[in-house]
Amino acid sequence: MSAHDYILNSPATFLNDALSGFVAAHRDIDWQPDPGFLYRADRGDDRRVALVSGGGSGHEPMHSGMIGAGMLDAACPGLVFTSPNALQVAGATRWADRGAGVLHIVKNYTGDVLNFRIARHLVRDEVATDHVIVDDDVATASESGPGRRGTGATIIVEKICGAAAAEGRKLDEVAEIGRRVAANARSIAVAYQACTVPGSSAPAFELSADEMEFGVGIHGEAGVRRTAKVDARELVNRMVDPIVDALSLVHGEQVIALVNGLGSAHQLELDLVFGEVVADLDRRGITVARPMVGTFVTALDMDGVSITLVRADDDVLALFDAPTTAPAWPYVPARAAGGPVQVTFAEPDDAADDGPECGWLSAFVERVQGSIDDLTDLDRRAGDGDFGVNMDAALGHFAIPLRGSDTEVLDTIATSFLVRAGGTSGALFGVLFRQLATSFADGRGFDESLSAGAQTALAEITDLGGASVGDNTMVDALSPAVDALADGDTGAAAAAAERGARSTEELTAAKGRASYVGENARGVIDPGALVVSWLFRAAADHS
Repeated sequence: MSAHDYILNSPATFLNDALSGFVAAHRDIDWQPDPGFLYRADRGDDRRVALVSGGGSGHEPMHSGMIGAGMLDAACPGLVFTSPNALQVAGATRWADRGAGVLHIVKNYTGDVLNFRIARHLVRDEVATDHVIVDDDVATASESGPGRRGTGATIIVEKICGAAAAEGRKLDEVAEIGRRVAANARSIAVAYQACTVPGSSAPAFELSADEMEFGVGIHGEAGVRRTAKVDARELVNRMVDPIVDALSLVHGEQVIALVNGLGSAHQLELDLVFGEVVADLDRRGITVARPMVGTFVTALDMDGVSITLVRADDDVLALFDAPTTAPAWPYVPARAAGGPVQVTFAEPDDAADDGPECGWLSAFVERVQGSIDDLTDLDRRAGDGDFGVNMDAALGHFAIPLRGSDTEVLDTIATSFLVRAGGTSGALFGVLFRQLATSFADGRGFDESLSAGAQTALAEITDLGGASVGDNTMVDALSPAVDALADGDTGAAAAAAERGARSTEELTAAKGRASYVGENARGVIDPGALVVSWLFRAAADHS
């Protein structure tokens, strides 16, 4: 299976160039570079609930194409398959608020949930907020771990909530109907060919010509099982069965049925699949009250299809039918093109090039910079392959040696992670370095500052991400280091962190996106835990 060859200027400018063209094509949508979000240019000052969503790029036309009257007011794009950072979401939330509050619509991925939650914390004294978590993927239903992923139902929740807000409903009412729709929506996806990330030399996973992957994710994740291809009727039956069971749909009920292309499926294929869905549901006595067929929620160029069913009542159907100007929603008339715009993301003030040399943090950053390919390979085997990219985004711009006091350099690295990296790793490593910077600013000795900062960071990281020792995350290295630091021994902390990182090789992830690949992650050291161990080793060598 060969990699997809993208039309681009360079992989590094692919997202910015695409956003520039998108804004040029849609006169009612504009770009705010600082901190980086798309927004309704025609939004007035009407006092009603605003909607903000977003996620990693590569799923278009979700979320950017869902911006418009009656749907989203703003959307925050992250790097490809990487959640937007919390500052993007906070900025979009402040912009969107007109006094009635802002609703966040969030797909249930660790990075998305985490960064939207941090954003709500950042604006809690300025804007009334609420949120809806969309978790519709039946392939990832489990009693433990992060739960079902958010996939195709997201756009239907955005549509229903957007229409409810446009009617003038209050924030808690809009959130309530959003949660009700999400609770009554389930999806499943199947791929015939994996996606390729721009700049990558290989697809996310390999399939032979006679195989299909059942239960794939929209970030290129492999499915829950690989089987021989079957005909469309049998395929649809296998997909509809778990959805109907999960929703407990019975004879006489009605649904909204979405057949969605994952990137490379032709419209003829989607129409064929929809016909089989209608026939399958008719045999069960279930009515398709509203059809929706097209390419709306993609995984870049993945060749496949997803099916979403949403239990619908009269209120939901009326909101589904309400008008919207969102360009990717069906039946929106074409508009004249606008001129191209220059799309940039504001650069953070995160240089570390002034003052005395900071040896231990220079050694840490240099080690990470020299290991990007290895970290990417580890995460590709254990998760979705973006960890090395995120480390490079956060730390790759630094010139060695780093200069400044411990506090200054720690704070600078925290900013780099929070703003440049995004995703789960950007948020959690940003928290780690921010808490270390705060502790070092108190003027205590090196070992005491390291101990206090690491302890506070561990508490916040476990609260945000919900991970504990044994879940195959950075916590497996951070927690034993914190315990060892209680005795004031930085060398022992480094050794404990290294043992903790090595222990993840025999664990199955229970948190984070690596949890979606289950046993496939066994035998691979968690790259986040490994990087944490490098930080404590650099600290021990310094002291």
